[in-house]
Amino acid sequence: MKTPREVHFDFHSEDIQFNLDKKPAIISWLSFSINQEGKLPGELSYIFCSDDFLLNLNKKYLNHHTLTDIITFDYCENNIINGEMFISIDRISENAHEFGVSFIDELHRVMVHGVLHLCGFKDKTPEDQKVMSMKEDFYLNLRNF
Repeated sequence: MKTPREVHFDFHSEDIQFNLDKKPAIISWLSFSINQEGKLPGELSYIFCSDDFLLNLNKKYLNHHTLTDIITFDYCENNIINGEMFISIDRISENAHEFGVSFIDELHRVMVHGVLHLCGFKDKTPEDQKVMSMKEDFYLNLRNF
């Protein structure tokens, strides 16, 4: 008898106080997004943190000395999407203000951005960035919460 595949989403914070609202709806939305890309959700962790915490990770693991909104660690196996996504709440707040969007919309954009990276999408070239942005907008527009 085949055992069911584990699907697990984890949300917590490092060095800041942050509580994510509507977790069941977000899990459903992100799982749907993964399925739409022909993949299966596995074990996904979202870790919310400060700019300083994420900058230290960026320096240590990627040798980048710049602020970023998300760093995604890919642990995918075949079509099963597994990974850790560290998100700077400071960057989300600042970018939301800069782009004239709500904090929640920017947070959700970055959350699905991480999932899209795990599904194989890149954002290093202008063409890749255009595809990534279109995918983000597509999935953001599918939210029903």
